Amino acid sequence: MKLVLASNNAKKLKELGEILTPLGWELIPQGQLGVPETEEPHCTFVENALEKARHASRLTGLPALADDSGLCVDAFGGDPGVQSARYAGEPRSDARNNEKLLAELSRLGERTDRNARFVSVIVFVRHADDPQPIIAEGEWHGEILAAERGTAGFGYDPLFYIRELDQTAAQLDAAEKNLRSHRGQALAQLLERLQAHH
Repeated sequence: MKLVLASNNAKKLKELGEILTPLGWELIPQGQLGVPETEEPHCTFVENALEKARHASRLTGLPALADDSGLCVDAFGGDPGVQSARYAGEPRSDARNNEKLLAELSRLGERTDRNARFVSVIVFVRHADDPQPIIAEGEWHGEILAAERGTAGFGYDPLFYIRELDQTAAQLDAAEKNLRSHRGQALAQLLERLQAHH
């Protein structure tokens, strides 16, 4: 089964592909099929993910999978949230996003609550006007460190500390991350639902 992935993020493709390949699904990034990125105008993960999935499906005629994910920091009332990838503006830069996050937190002072969660919403549409998209959601709880640690992963991973593992998301190997992460959880949920529908 061919699926279009509504993302051009190579690391995301690799992460999702590793989990979906055993099902015999071929994940094709939308860029390969000439699909331009769509706007993500909404303030919720689920609406943005739906927008991306419908857009990719409409332009390719294939079922589509889209993920909208981000970091929600308690001290910022859930921000940067859907703006996580563009937190420090365009062009998108993990390094500048991480710098801005640390600067904003330190401005709030020593006693600031550093709890945060990664959220991932994954949407699957059979076709662009699918009345019943399958929607799965995962959350991964941790806290924000004062300095980066680890070189694996991407995005905010080097700052996202998981206390029970005493490691950041950027110190985990891929298999462990896929098992625990917000995206891994959302995908596991999605797979259960897809298999129930087949």
